[in-house]
Amino acid sequence: MIQRHEMTILVVDDTPFNLTQMSAVLKKHYNVREAFSGPEALAMVRSGDLPDLILLDIMMPGMDGYEVCRQLKADPATANVPVIFLTANVSSDDGEKGFELGAVDYITKPIRQRVVLARIKTHLQLKASADFLEDKAAFLENEVARRSREIEAIQDVTILAMASMAETRDNETGNHIRRTQFYVRALADKLKKHPRFSNFLTERTINMLFKSAPLHDIGKVGIPDHILLKPGRFTPAEFEVMKAHTTLGRDAIINAERRLGISVDFLNYAKEIAYSHQEKWDGSGYPEGLAGDAIPVSARIMTVADVYDALISRRPYKNPFPHDKAVQMIIDGRGSHFDPDMVDAFVELQDEFYAISQRYADSDEDIEEKTRQIERMRST
Repeated sequence: MIQRHEMTILVVDDTPFNLTQMSAVLKKHYNVREAFSGPEALAMVRSGDLPDLILLDIMMPGMDGYEVCRQLKADPATANVPVIFLTANVSSDDGEKGFELGAVDYITKPIRQRVVLARIKTHLQLKASADFLEDKAAFLENEVARRSREIEAIQDVTILAMASMAETRDNETGNHIRRTQFYVRALADKLKKHPRFSNFLTERTINMLFKSAPLHDIGKVGIPDHILLKPGRFTPAEFEVMKAHTTLGRDAIINAERRLGISVDFLNYAKEIAYSHQEKWDGSGYPEGLAGDAIPVSARIMTVADVYDALISRRPYKNPFPHDKAVQMIIDGRGSHFDPDMVDAFVELQDEFYAISQRYADSDEDIEEKTRQIERMRST
């Protein structure tokens, strides 16, 4: 009964005697396969049943061992199979050429059994170690990717949960959140090549802004219903209370971080947006009356997105402005309400903003349901 072994060695030599001799040395330790030519060896290897190591004669008619090795190393499917050259006469140049082609070693003829077995064992162990490290690296890479996906999912769920909490008390529909997210992304993408914003608006930052945008009005959960849901204009005193939603929003996010015991990177922009999106370029906004570049870039982008959507949206207390009118009102606020460069970018993007508004438009049912929610809250 023939004993089978785990490792397979392919011996390639055009001389039958050499094949017989080599097989006799190896068969007690390995599975042995034989090929009488380069093309035959390539066909065997390319069939999909890869050997663990190849012993390859250099001097063969038609296709020599160098060409066989070159083709093996050029194919990703066979490139990692170790190749040891067999030769009767190796000069320093021949050895160099073999190593340059990707061979791991060479053995001179006539072969010596102990040398052959030692060389093969060494290179099989090296290959096993390399495979282990490669598998380990691939596992770690997949694990990092999996954990990253989990973290991103937690971020998304956290933000959407907080935003949904605010939405239940606000007079705006859930589609307002979706629209402003995509407005923010479109405007940030447009500005990322602008000299004033290119250092800040990286792909990662833009992604964080997109995620953080739903939290811009999170502070409204702390505003009393009789003010938050008031259908008409606020009195000066009521407006002062309403203005507090910016501070309440920032503080709610800070308190969430404190509970975690760490500063959460993905919430940094959410804090900026919640706290500063009511600031105006000329310093007439709130809560701090910041002006110009003192207003965080994230908040300035959010301001354009939020105001545009407020202008074009129907609410229980107001009719929407047409798109063209809303665009003109934002242009009129260039340099006073809004960062001038952001307004210029918005004007170039106005068709995209309009397309987003239509893609996530509020249906009559959305408005009616929100109106019913507000009426129920007013009556309780």
